[in-house]
Amino acid sequence: MEPTSNGPPRAWPRWTAAPHDRYTRFNSCIAFAANPLEIKSVMRRAQIEQQVNRRFWPPRRVLVSLASLATATVLVRAGMLEPIVGTIVDQAVRNIITLILCFSAVMSLLVWFIRESGHPTWLKQLVFGAILGGVVVAAGTLRIERVSGDLVPEFNWRWAPPRDRQLAAVAASGGATAAAWEATPDDFPRFLGPDGRLGIDRSAIDPDWNATPPKQLWKRPIGAGWSGFATCGDHAVTLEQRGDDEIVSCHSLATGEPEWSVAVPARHETVLGGVGPRSTPTIRDGVVYSAGATGWLHAIEGATGRVIWKKDLLAELGIDPAAHAAAVAWGRAGSPLVTDGLVIVPAGGPRADGPIALAAFDRATGDRVWTAGNEQISYVTPMLATLGGREAIVAVNEASVVGYDPVTRAEVWRFDWPGHSNSDASCSQAVVIDDSRVFISKGYGIGAAVFEIAERSAEPWRLREVWHEAGNLKTKFTNVAVHDGHAYGLSDGILECVRLADGKRMWKGGRYGQGQVLRVGAYLLVQAESGEVVLVDASPAKHLVRGRLDAIRGQTWNNLCLAGKRLLVRNAEEAACYELPVRAATAAADPAGADVTR
Repeated sequence: MEPTSNGPPRAWPRWTAAPHDRYTRFNSCIAFAANPLEIKSVMRRAQIEQQVNRRFWPPRRVLVSLASLATATVLVRAGMLEPIVGTIVDQAVRNIITLILCFSAVMSLLVWFIRESGHPTWLKQLVFGAILGGVVVAAGTLRIERVSGDLVPEFNWRWAPPRDRQLAAVAASGGATAAAWEATPDDFPRFLGPDGRLGIDRSAIDPDWNATPPKQLWKRPIGAGWSGFATCGDHAVTLEQRGDDEIVSCHSLATGEPEWSVAVPARHETVLGGVGPRSTPTIRDGVVYSAGATGWLHAIEGATGRVIWKKDLLAELGIDPAAHAAAVAWGRAGSPLVTDGLVIVPAGGPRADGPIALAAFDRATGDRVWTAGNEQISYVTPMLATLGGREAIVAVNEASVVGYDPVTRAEVWRFDWPGHSNSDASCSQAVVIDDSRVFISKGYGIGAAVFEIAERSAEPWRLREVWHEAGNLKTKFTNVAVHDGHAYGLSDGILECVRLADGKRMWKGGRYGQGQVLRVGAYLLVQAESGEVVLVDASPAKHLVRGRLDAIRGQTWNNLCLAGKRLLVRNAEEAACYELPVRAATAAADPAGADVTR
């Protein structure tokens, strides 16, 4: 202790420094003894500086945490997640991870601010109250109107009614004539085109849209849903949702005016999947066959709009509606397959004695003729195809691709294809490439594959995988078009060309979102999720855009329809018809110089 003249003895600073720091501490003691007022001033300034730093600057651990989260976000957005997790990650998952990382960063900063910062209590309470109040106000005033294919939400006011509830009812009857419902070469009578293979070879599109742009014939509001158009003569039919009614509607192809409609009290709605029916009607011999999202099956006379017969599939097959809604979470999306005497649809849904894959009904009477398979359905339309010289009904079920004999209903062949109808669902059509090979694709990290017949000495035939590329053609709820040994489709929103022989990616380009594709000759009509229609070469050489059409606005998941040179587009809010420029078949040539009409 050292006596002082002005007060009690003051203690020397404690000797607690490490050996290497003793010289510095010794000098500090000398300065302290020599000028205590100065050292007090220095200490005061240091204290104030510490308080300022504590108040306005988070500690190092918080900054390190924020930097780590920012780095992780950049890696996710740059597509560097796959090498880390060892699997393919689609854009929707990237968006979810990005949201989680950003939320974690904000919460880390907020927790530091509230619990540890030196800001005044009133300021902490003000900031916390503002954030909490904003969340409460947003939750009370906003709702998610829809979600994009990449899980980006679109909001609307809670008091604003859904758009489909603001539309007037469609005409109940119209003036179509029986003669006008005769089939023509220009008809687009079913899902994915005349043969259900997403390709048309009868039209020769003029690719110079700058010189001769597509001409708008009409545009009008339409009810919600992801159904496409099917045409017969001068008539176009689709499915739509208006309020609490699911509607089969017929429109004039020339003007868009409604001709008739058939409504049933049914409504399918999910936050992620949206509102309304998903499937496209099938037209055959002047009769419209439609399958709704909740299980209503109709046969309607095209000339008059008269219902020939209708079936509630859930009641018909003994499927519990609540269990069905949980299992087929996104709504029934398979279009009817119509043969000479039958209407065949996916059955599915949990039942007391197990699920049914397919159900067939008499075209004339609607009576159930047979059922086939014991697997849960997915969201794919059944189709007739020949493989190994044998015709089969090809069904993409929840976790398999199966060929059923159309007469005996026996399983002819099977290929395991992973999926669950309430999560990583199968929504893409299988494509029979030739007599021995089948192409299949989907999103959710699965990608594309080709399988072929390996052994058919016994049934079901044994198949083998030719190739499987998890990173190629990650179709989510879109389909691929095949042309000259190559497959073209939207892979997680980007147009991609893949060689069918070995799965090699030829090119990838353009960001179109979760839209749709239609091949017309040697060109692709790409329906972007934004509503834009883009004309692209169907060539393995490169991604070459020929023209663009601002067709409609808003989220568009619906498939295109091309009847002759009239292109029908629609989404959940509006429909439109455009006349595409065409050229004579003799003068039309693809980019390689071959006739586009082959």
